[in-house]
Amino acid sequence: MALTQQDILKITEEIVKSLSGALQADAPATPAAAPAAMGCTGRWLCDTAEEAVGNAKAAQQLLADSTLEKRAELIDAMRKAAIENAEHLAKLANEETGYGSVAAKIQKNLLVARRTPGVEDLSTYCQTGDNGIMLIEQAPFGVIGSITPSTNPTSTVINNAISMIAAGNSVVFNPHPAAKKSSQEAMRILNDAILRAGGPATLITTVKEPTLDSGQAIMTHPDVAMLSITGGEAVVSVAMKIGKKCIAAGPGNPPVIVDETADIDKAGKDIVDGASFDNNVLCIAEKEVFVVSSVADRLMAAMEKNGAYRVNGADIDKIVHTVLIPKDGRHVINRKYVGRDAAVILRDSGVSFAGNPRLVIAEVDKNHPFVMTEMLMPVLAIVRVRDIDEAIEESFRAEQNCKHSAMIHSTNVHNMSKAARRMNTTIFVKNAPSFSGLGFGGEGYTTMTIATPTGEGVTSARTFTRLRRCVLYGDFRIS
Repeated sequence: MALTQQDILKITEEIVKSLSGALQADAPATPAAAPAAMGCTGRWLCDTAEEAVGNAKAAQQLLADSTLEKRAELIDAMRKAAIENAEHLAKLANEETGYGSVAAKIQKNLLVARRTPGVEDLSTYCQTGDNGIMLIEQAPFGVIGSITPSTNPTSTVINNAISMIAAGNSVVFNPHPAAKKSSQEAMRILNDAILRAGGPATLITTVKEPTLDSGQAIMTHPDVAMLSITGGEAVVSVAMKIGKKCIAAGPGNPPVIVDETADIDKAGKDIVDGASFDNNVLCIAEKEVFVVSSVADRLMAAMEKNGAYRVNGADIDKIVHTVLIPKDGRHVINRKYVGRDAAVILRDSGVSFAGNPRLVIAEVDKNHPFVMTEMLMPVLAIVRVRDIDEAIEESFRAEQNCKHSAMIHSTNVHNMSKAARRMNTTIFVKNAPSFSGLGFGGEGYTTMTIATPTGEGVTSARTFTRLRRCVLYGDFRIS
């Protein structure tokens, strides 16, 4: 029997009345003009992980006792506060970390404030039959421990906080120490908004001095029911061994495929736009390009017209020696150049250039360290390939089975489908800049936590819930 949403809501209401005698929602609502706080008196900025978890737990219990309508009001207040402070937070993050640009960080803050799903992302499933009714709902875990990065600090805090609180949880953040001030300011702004809207004061908590030890203490605390990790491979590996439900956003090295059928002028612009956005610190950003040889020169020319600066020969080696460090037979990034401007990288490498390029491009072979290293900086490898099959296979190899993100520029549907199947990534963008995969100029909601190792993919409020099943035997069969 098919039920409408109205039927489901009516049935749910009757069940609650039957079991408890009254709906909490029937109580007089607090006037919107002067909302009363829910009574949590702890601090959000704490001396220890123990204090942070305890205060978050108390706030979550208050949230659990409130209505879904009140939860939606809190989320709305958080959105408005994040939008109003988008520029302020962007400037703080840029000043503190030196990564990317203020303009790009403003866009990220606005995106997550506007397009992170709230309580509307939660759903209820109901089934009735001869033996009664079965209801499945999405319930909160409780307190979530969240590790956030330095690359997208304020936008990740905003995104995670909206998703987790919309799901009915509280969250204890352990931000990256290099982005402590901007991350904590984002938390303060959101907590103030929650309090003004009548919510608990400590739905979002953190420690004053985040460290590896505080992160470990948060993750292993018995009152933390779930972990959300947006960071490097090492912290993800540690978190997944703790034994709790873990949402983990791991590393990636997103390739771009360009075949001979692509709109080359558009592809050139799109790749530059995506790879240069916030100086390539987004995990989904274009990291290397595999282009069919017959259109390679045209593609690089199009990229140069759109602000890329092409380097050759010895200049490529100069940049390698500046931004990469040999280690154990491979290369690791020199973190001094993560998210830095292309001009800074060129200048410090001793490469002559004119103007203010957005991106450095270099034609290299498929084994070059620019190809096989996730660099998080505006330096992009271009590799010529024979045909679409070689492009797909080399892209698969360069992505290193992270299953994170990939892009293709093509007008051949068969090629796009073949590439998508082989890459098998969480995000696959066709004929657009990489950031379209996060909702920038594309369809769909956004996130800053893309859970590839643990399989949840593009996270939202429903990701941070557990399914709960309620069965009432013998009654509420309507017809």
